[in-house]
Amino acid sequence: MYDVIIIGAGIIGCAAARELCKYKLNILVIESEHDVSCGASKANSGIIHAGYDCKPGTLKAKLNVRGVKMYEQLVCELDIPYRNNGSLVLCANEFDIPKLRLLYENGIKNGVPELSLLSANEIINFEPNVNPNIHAALYAKTAGIISPYESVIAFAENAAVNGVEFIFNETVTDIKRNKKNIFTIKTTKKNYEAKSIINAAGIFSDSVNNFFCKKKENILPQRGQYYLLDNTQRDFVSRTIFQLPTELGKGVLITPTVDNNILIGPNAEAVLNKEDKQTTPQGLDEILFSALNAVNELPMYDKITAFAGIRAKHHSKDFVIDETEKCFVNALGIDSPGLSAAPAIAEMCAGFILNRLQPETNTAYKKFKTGIKRFRSLAADEQNRLIKQNPAYGHVVCRCETVTEAEVVEAIHRPIKAVSLDAVKRRTRAQMGRCQGGFCTVKLIEILSRELGLKETDVVKNGIDSNIYMYINKFPDGAD
Repeated sequence: MYDVIIIGAGIIGCAAARELCKYKLNILVIESEHDVSCGASKANSGIIHAGYDCKPGTLKAKLNVRGVKMYEQLVCELDIPYRNNGSLVLCANEFDIPKLRLLYENGIKNGVPELSLLSANEIINFEPNVNPNIHAALYAKTAGIISPYESVIAFAENAAVNGVEFIFNETVTDIKRNKKNIFTIKTTKKNYEAKSIINAAGIFSDSVNNFFCKKKENILPQRGQYYLLDNTQRDFVSRTIFQLPTELGKGVLITPTVDNNILIGPNAEAVLNKEDKQTTPQGLDEILFSALNAVNELPMYDKITAFAGIRAKHHSKDFVIDETEKCFVNALGIDSPGLSAAPAIAEMCAGFILNRLQPETNTAYKKFKTGIKRFRSLAADEQNRLIKQNPAYGHVVCRCETVTEAEVVEAIHRPIKAVSLDAVKRRTRAQMGRCQGGFCTVKLIEILSRELGLKETDVVKNGIDSNIYMYINKFPDGAD
């Protein structure tokens, strides 16, 4: 039996697991997908929001500002790619300047430090590619950019090293509690028992809640589509560029990523299917039309991919984080700024559990984690030293991102193993460059096959039933 079962291995579930493993608790994380960070935690803007646009007094406002402060230490402890680049909220119409001032005042009420209002001339000096017709802007110095999926992996790996167990490819189908107050969590494969539960199931958190809780919930899925530009455009903007937010959200942004790409999006589309992550011509056109209100032109000749993610909206327009039933903790409606607030949300969820179970402190807790050594970022003498130690560093698998075989092998054998092409991609950036895997996919399949002891036909892209090869035809001379 487990002390705590966490349902969902996204940013909230993995951050909560890391928070709880500081104590002597037997913890299990159950994930329906094949890896951590397979939902909204991987398909979002990667922005650490300063916290000025959240309504004062809401959980979003409180936890956003708290989360930003917590990240200052976490990115160092967990070796998470992060950059404090700041953000601008542009005002294109002089009649909307009062709305910009209101946003500034919101930020002050929320406790956001280092906010300032900029004139048109100051904006152009900051960002030369911004539309010259912009009248004013709000500058948030504490805003940043982060790798969202690498953040989840970092939390998960550190939790695993500290004894947290992870189970993948199992979907929760029912939850019961007996007279001794022990939960039975039924999945598609087996049953598990626990003293307490954290529901961090993202877009499916309403279903998990409704298995057990008297108060029923309904998550409203909202799709956001994005364009990603090649890193040749890394200097197009240096700060995250927003427009004035609307009722639908923060709107279309233009931002650098920590890997020096440029990200454009998202739009906001209500969808019925919680797994409808397709991109559409209409949605992508909407993104470009909106983005051109902020900048003169967009270098779309350097686009390398488009993608979509699903946000979990709640009718309250706020996070829902509470102990809904005794020892059953909900984290529902975690949309933007969920990534920014994640450490604080995890801290809050863990607090309910700790208050109930009163566990001892884990004196053997290890709080530091080192990421995969990035060969492409090293000086030439360090690269040569590594190749002498391990010749696999001399085998470049992904040319676009200069990812070596040694990095791929390490990703496969980390505390949370990379068992698919997409899992390797999230940990190493292989397949994320300009050719989007056109060169490296075959080699990656060979490495995954070898390291996991699989047939090449059993290697998958992103989980069950996503095999790349249906069969491999051997020619008479033995060549593939």
